[in-house]
Amino acid sequence: MKVKNIYKCLMIAFAALLLGSCSSPEVDAKFDQNATDRLSGRQKELNDLLLSSADGWKAVYYTDSTQLGGWTHLFKFLPNMKVDMASDFTGLDGEIDTKIYQSQYEMQVGSTVSLVFTTQNRIHLLSDASNFPTGALLAKGYLGDFQFYYYGEKNGDIIFRTNRNSHFLRFVKATPKDWADLAGNVPIIKAITGDMNSPLFRILAINDGTTTKNYDFDYNTSARFGTAYSLDPAVNTSYDLAFSFNPKGAFTKLPLDVKGQKLTDFVYDSATNTFVATGKDGVKATIMYSNVPPRLTDDYKVTLPAAGAPSTAYGYIAANLASAPTNTPLCKFLLNQINSASAAKVNRVQFTFYNNRTVDIMYSFTGGKATVYHRATITEDAVNKTIILKHSLWHNGTAVIPADALVKNLDDKLMDPKGLYVNRESFRFGGASNAIYTFTGASSSFRITTYAFQ
Repeated sequence: MKVKNIYKCLMIAFAALLLGSCSSPEVDAKFDQNATDRLSGRQKELNDLLLSSADGWKAVYYTDSTQLGGWTHLFKFLPNMKVDMASDFTGLDGEIDTKIYQSQYEMQVGSTVSLVFTTQNRIHLLSDASNFPTGALLAKGYLGDFQFYYYGEKNGDIIFRTNRNSHFLRFVKATPKDWADLAGNVPIIKAITGDMNSPLFRILAINDGTTTKNYDFDYNTSARFGTAYSLDPAVNTSYDLAFSFNPKGAFTKLPLDVKGQKLTDFVYDSATNTFVATGKDGVKATIMYSNVPPRLTDDYKVTLPAAGAPSTAYGYIAANLASAPTNTPLCKFLLNQINSASAAKVNRVQFTFYNNRTVDIMYSFTGGKATVYHRATITEDAVNKTIILKHSLWHNGTAVIPADALVKNLDDKLMDPKGLYVNRESFRFGGASNAIYTFTGASSSFRITTYAFQ
């Protein structure tokens, strides 16, 4: 036989032998068995780790620190695949429930081992698509998970990767103090959130050791995320802060870099109602509150038509604007106070500004109550960029009447002795093409949203 033919025969025989060995049931079974053993071992390893900590585990869960803050979760894993869990998540009603709830968990095996919380508990609040903190997260919720892929152990911590976006999540051993301190997060969260009477605006003041610069701090309490914008039009600088909370204050996962110093811990000072991050050599960042808008505008001048010019009008229409995001909680409270007092419901609050520096504030209702008007004179405060309304009389369109007691509390906010700020907003609302203007009390957190009618 020729050498060339011998070589061909040998190659065919080798290929046949290789194919036969690859399809051998014994080899397949052995390979599968090894994989099963390996995953089973990892499964036991993870469960043993979860049960090994006498006081459970703590995780500060940042689902996406580019747009959301963090939520503290505590877990105590128990026999029979049960888990006790608590968190500092803020509910839709603004309340924070730090009580402990029990549910089930599993060790699931796929391409790897994962921890899955199989029945409803606090961790699921971050994965509920119907509850979202920003418009950008519509139908996405808080981007959270309840399935976590086991990645390993490092320095006593358990490392997971999240299912949804493959971020790392670290479980650290909890202590009795962690469980006791969780409720201490609540007053801190409420301090930065404020209530309906809290000052409306937030300022971030950054001191680099020699100079202080102020930034407009736009903070979303539901997202626990804020962005600070420079108030100097010549400075195009902004800072993002992604907060989680502890009994002393707030921690931002996105450090605030000031002259090379990375500030992360904002300690709450209850005496001044401020959050302060302190560095070295005079470096400091302070979040403070103010009733004065960070940026004052001349928008208030639309309420001062010149002599001989037509009047201007701006109206809150309940059917269209009740859910506008620029109505503050205090405004909503005062409107609801009127609506719950009798069969009469507020239909419209409208300002008509005349060219003689007077205004009629019209209150119209459903439920059979007649429309009433509060006439006031207008004083311009050009320094503070406000208008100050002073009582003249009440009327019903044809005759002078006594002051209307039903709207008194709301009307008092519009007659703020320090005046009203007027701002043309950059958005449209309720499907209407009308420009949106807001009227804000200069000494309170009251702000009402209106359509421009000209």
